[in-house]
Amino acid sequence: MSTIQLSPVRLSTLPTTRGELRLTRRGRLVVFLLGLAVVLGIGLVLAAGSVATPEPGAAEPTTVVTVGTGDTLWEIAADASEDGQVRSMISRIERLNGLDSTVLVAGQQLRVPTE
Repeated sequence: MSTIQLSPVRLSTLPTTRGELRLTRRGRLVVFLLGLAVVLGIGLVLAAGSVATPEPGAAEPTTVVTVGTGDTLWEIAADASEDGQVRSMISRIERLNGLDSTVLVAGQQLRVPTE
């Protein structure tokens, strides 16, 4: 049978590190991720307040038109234009809806100015 022998350990022989902070690899990762989370949180808060709004008086009255099968932007602009200026109405519709081209898709909803 074996015996276990216990020997006392003096506390004064243990290494002490006063004023020195050493981070492990995992500790550095945690500090980095916490910092990143704080920066992203601040960015989201600041981005939420930067919503673009139209200038006062710049909003014009509009109506929503749902594009049907075979409808073209020219036809929609011609129906909306009372003075026969179809090209200028197309430009206004493109600007209001942020269109890059005159290609429309059935079911698409467009804001059309009411004159």
